[in-house]
Amino acid sequence: MADHTTQADMAKSRRRAVIASYLGTTLEYYDFLLYGVAAALVFPHIFFVSMDPMLGTMSAFATLAAGYFARPLGAVVFGHYGDRLGRKKILMITLMMMGGASVLIGLLPSYQQIGVMAPVLLVVLRLVQGFAIGGEWGGATLMSMEHAKPKGRGLAVSIVASGGPSGALLGTMVMMGFSKLPNEDFLAWGWRVPFLLSALLLVLGIVIRMKLEETPEFEEARKKRLAAGKKVSVLPVVTVFRHNRAQVLSGVIGGLAPLAFATFGAAFLLNYAVSVGHSRTDSLLAMTVANFLHIFTMPCFGALSDRLGRRPLLITGAILGAVLTWPIFLLVNQGSLGALILALVLALPVVQAMLGGPVNTWMGEKFAADVRYSGIAVTFQIASTLGSGLAPMIASGLLAMRGGTDPVLVALFFGGLCVVSAIAYFFSAERFDQELPVYTAGTEEAREAEREARGALPAVDAGKLGVN
Repeated sequence: MADHTTQADMAKSRRRAVIASYLGTTLEYYDFLLYGVAAALVFPHIFFVSMDPMLGTMSAFATLAAGYFARPLGAVVFGHYGDRLGRKKILMITLMMMGGASVLIGLLPSYQQIGVMAPVLLVVLRLVQGFAIGGEWGGATLMSMEHAKPKGRGLAVSIVASGGPSGALLGTMVMMGFSKLPNEDFLAWGWRVPFLLSALLLVLGIVIRMKLEETPEFEEARKKRLAAGKKVSVLPVVTVFRHNRAQVLSGVIGGLAPLAFATFGAAFLLNYAVSVGHSRTDSLLAMTVANFLHIFTMPCFGALSDRLGRRPLLITGAILGAVLTWPIFLLVNQGSLGALILALVLALPVVQAMLGGPVNTWMGEKFAADVRYSGIAVTFQIASTLGSGLAPMIASGLLAMRGGTDPVLVALFFGGLCVVSAIAYFFSAERFDQELPVYTAGTEEAREAEREARGALPAVDAGKLGVN
């Protein structure tokens, strides 16, 4: 009966971790991705009104990129304390930072009211958002991954990852409702309300995350360190770059395609659709449909990766992305709402989901538990800065080079990123069906664990201890 109770408690804990991580990630990505929608539709008219329209759009996307540049720093700081103090505590901090910054964006005066300080303050608040989400993503991923069974990691992590499109859907629907206001009212105050609603979402997120328990793998690593009289690495990120440089490089390159396609669909295509004649309301409606389907296709691909492995799906998704980028633009240029919906469905629920469903687990499986928060957070956020942060700005520049209407260079750019990531997937190791190590390979802790295990069990598989 005791064993049965323990198993039931563990299953309940796993479900709570996945649900709470998903809901928390949804709320945070509502804040973060709402900015992307506003950067495409609002900010050029509010904070960059003194510029040429094309330059104003590029500047708005530059502030979008600024948040991504703060993400690696957030990953280092929060990853450090996440590996030392635990996943749960960090997730509470990142949530409060993200929600607070979003509320302040909604209260920010326009360029006409305070001049150049308006875009300056916008960048500062975007940096705060980026810093917060730099730690949020890794913590939420590990909270789910480290509670899951080995052969259920892909599904558990992909459910949390679907909080991204869930947050985008929520943000898009809210913004779409206010976009139906007269243009003057929408630009004057309507766009601010979705940001101010973050205050309510912040309270809900705090209540949800207070119920979380620390992950079993972190607790196991902590107890083993205490039993051996050892302290956690003073700087876990140093251990990552000393012993896991190849894993970080592979993860960064592999993260380019899924992260670039996320902003390609969620931000760049939205702005491009409006620029070629689609109404703002129709564009947001198409985005809403795509994000809704994205919520469900991402866990499907994550679950499939538990059966087939991460690499086959990632390679297939990258090849599809390279092939479909140009047809996606052709569909947008058709001018009909149906073609626009199909274009966004191909970009997000198909290509991005096939990549985004497995990629988070694929990254997490590269690192041992003692430095996993730092490893996965730094890897993902560097990839995010390059793939998500710079991609819309580069794509806008390439589009401007072709007169603002010919997307051939943009299609080649995003297709090229997919090819580069496919190479990283092809040469990466597959760990979808393996127990993950507690200690980082090559460290003294891993060598001691190997010696102890071999003393008790001569036939032990040293790989499970993190020794390659």
